[in-house]
Amino acid sequence: MSTRRGALLLLAATPLVLRAEPVPAIVQQVRQRLAEAPVVRGEFEQRKTVKGFRNPLLSRGDFLVARERGVFWHTREPFASTLVLTRERLLARGADGSVSTRLDAREEPGLRSLNELLFALMATDLALLNQRFRIAGELSGAEGWKLQLTPRDAAVAQWVAGIELEGERHVRSVRVAEAQGDLSLIRFSAITTANVLTREEAARFD
Repeated sequence: MSTRRGALLLLAATPLVLRAEPVPAIVQQVRQRLAEAPVVRGEFEQRKTVKGFRNPLLSRGDFLVARERGVFWHTREPFASTLVLTRERLLARGADGSVSTRLDAREEPGLRSLNELLFALMATDLALLNQRFRIAGELSGAEGWKLQLTPRDAAVAQWVAGIELEGERHVRSVRVAEAQGDLSLIRFSAITTANVLTREEAARFD
């Protein structure tokens, strides 16, 4: 999830206004197929195509989503880094442990709204995503589904043109088309679930 700092600040400055948007039938159907585990772990491969560059940028790592705590995103290749996202803060560290980006809800107005949006995407919180995106899609087979998300408001549309989610019991891929022409495809694998975090995992959010 290599979101640019400028995009983060843009969204952080724009409060998330929760509107009573109608919930499409496809959203209700997909929610019935999703497994709602408190803790989800797995591996990811991200292929990012940058406008003006011939070859895509490839990164791999592992992730942890704790619905009550936040998201831990660990990139192993090509360079080690971590991103911790909670409702209160966003913290990115380089391979040497140094902080490259730190955003705190107490210092950045609207950061809580930004974190809720990013967290909703990782945790597949379709109810919250429906507030900022128009959602369409289709079901496939006994468990499969695919959704297309189009921004409802200008703040989101300034950094993303559209998002596609695909999966079964869990999200298997996320495709993000950025407004400036860049494209990211993230595939998830080796997904496991749990009811609680381990002690080591919980410490990552402290």
